Order: sequence, then structure tokens, then C-alpha cells
Amino acid sequence: MWDDLLRALALMLVIEGLLPFISPARWRSVFEQALKLNDGQLRFIGLSSMVAGLLLLAAAL
Repeated sequence: MWDDLLRALALMLVIEGLLPFISPARWRSVFEQALKLNDGQLRFIGLSSMVAGLLLLAAAL
């Protein structure tokens, strides 16, 4: 179980690093736009991301 969690974390880090590596200017632009969002909008994005991840995990089982 811990091996799977570690692999998932490693994959998340690889995916998170793709945009800044491939297109740093675009990543900076996206980050600047995210800074302009209010707390409610950021929470909604975080919740949506978690729900999507849980649905993908459930579908994979």
C-alpha cells in the first residue's frame, strides 16, 4: 500500500512539473491568474480536483 502511495505522489510531482518545464512563461501567466482568484474560487477548484481524482480512482478499481 505504501509503495502505491509513493508512486502516486511521484507521478503527481512529475505531472505538476511538466508545465513549468515545458513552458515557464505560460506557467507564470497561469500562476498570476490564480493569484487573482478569491478564496471561494480557489476552494471550488481544489474541491473539483479532489472529486475528479476520487472518481478516477473509483473507476480504476
